[in-house]
Amino acid sequence: MLADMVMPSARSSAHSAAPVASATSCAVSRARDDACPGALRLHQADDGGLARVRVPGGALGTAQAAALRLAASRLGDGDLHLTSRGNVQLRGLRDDSGAELARILDDAGLLPSAAHERVRNIVASPLSGLDGRGRRDIGTWLTELDRLVCESEELRDLSGRFLFAVDDGRGDVASLGADVTLLAEREGRALLRLGADAAAPALRVESGRAAAAAVTAAEVFLETARECGVRAWRVAELPVTSGDLARRTAERLRGDGSDVGSVGSVGSVGNASDFGDVQLVPVPSLPPTADEGPEPGPVRGPRPSGPVALSVLAPLGRLTGGQWQLLTRTAEQEGGGGLRLTPWRGVVVPGLAPGGAPAALAALGDAGLVTDPSSPWRGVGACAGRPGCAKSLTDVRADAAAALASRGGRRAPEESTGRALPVYWSGCERRCGHPRGERVEVVAGADGYRISVVRATGEALPVRSAVHSAGHSDDLAATVAAARDPRSPDHRSPDTTRPLPTTP
Repeated sequence: MLADMVMPSARSSAHSAAPVASATSCAVSRARDDACPGALRLHQADDGGLARVRVPGGALGTAQAAALRLAASRLGDGDLHLTSRGNVQLRGLRDDSGAELARILDDAGLLPSAAHERVRNIVASPLSGLDGRGRRDIGTWLTELDRLVCESEELRDLSGRFLFAVDDGRGDVASLGADVTLLAEREGRALLRLGADAAAPALRVESGRAAAAAVTAAEVFLETARECGVRAWRVAELPVTSGDLARRTAERLRGDGSDVGSVGSVGSVGNASDFGDVQLVPVPSLPPTADEGPEPGPVRGPRPSGPVALSVLAPLGRLTGGQWQLLTRTAEQEGGGGLRLTPWRGVVVPGLAPGGAPAALAALGDAGLVTDPSSPWRGVGACAGRPGCAKSLTDVRADAAAALASRGGRRAPEESTGRALPVYWSGCERRCGHPRGERVEVVAGADGYRISVVRATGEALPVRSAVHSAGHSDDLAATVAAARDPRSPDHRSPDTTRPLPTTP
């Protein structure tokens, strides 16, 4: 089960790699350094050191969760910050804390490979195996993928931004635009997708070789980047299409041609014949609400008397040490002994007895976590803002909280349907950590906040500019709330005189 998984130790094993023969024409782009922080390479922010601890699939044992709290309280600001990839950030770290942090994480099994710790970026369907909706429990895929990533000498060169997704078939993490996505199909098969281009073909592979095929795809990505003379962080930055990359990966897995069968991950994770009949197929359409993540509240399984999971959200992704400790204690004493961190800055606690779940959920709500789907905090995100980030123009978290407070303690009726757009508050134009897909963006500028609606295509439709937070929280809150409900017939953009887009 995914909830019981503890990250394995792994040793790097080198294998030979050779360029992929291809007639693909490539243009050279500028090289850039990958500055993504990790657990061993800290980023210096205004509030101290920042460490990003990768938690593949968001799966944490309670001992690992306790170690993270220890590190946060002993070395940092005491809080634990969830990221949009289901990882954990520790902030406010002392200048001399690096060695002790590494020791705490290593003892807890959170650093299985020092050379790969920044590239273990894997998101997974957080409710897999819990609610009966997925096509398979993807726990074994997740375990094997993380092990193979850590064993691949080639993949240590991946960027800290490169992302794997392991989806149980419901389409939730498949909608997050990962570079390599595994999507469960029925009848023991999986789809392997490269990049986020829905028009590009996917590869159909046998489920038993799905994780190995994903590693092969990542290695082909690196080889293609070297061949093209680029230093690409993500698949979208390659000067070849996702379709070309999928075809090259298929050739590698099949062992087509005189050269591809003896290089890359086919030699490291199995023979080409092990992958069976690899087919190129269209990418299926995902449900329109696939990227909303688990709804806060109890998650019941297919059996009425079976275990219950609890789903909660952390307001703006920040958990106090006390909240984290309560979650850990609930998982250890009442649940199945593990936590699942979600890419929507939430936590799932699996394995509770049905009789004890309501009281446990109420205790988590009393501690300040979001347990009600009608909470105004649902769908609200923000960057770090001031005082933690020097580039931020304001304390966006405080402004977001004030705007919510002015709207009352529950979502408006039109927002309670689940169709309201997510909203993300940014302290500057960089908009760090913003979600994918349709959303409302509230971006701080020198003369106030600029509010716009971003379509799934990336087109931004301005709603209003220069809305100040100080003394005008009601005005700001009303503008943001109206933008989140683009179906309102009375709402038109003052800046463009165009109606806001309807949510598909």
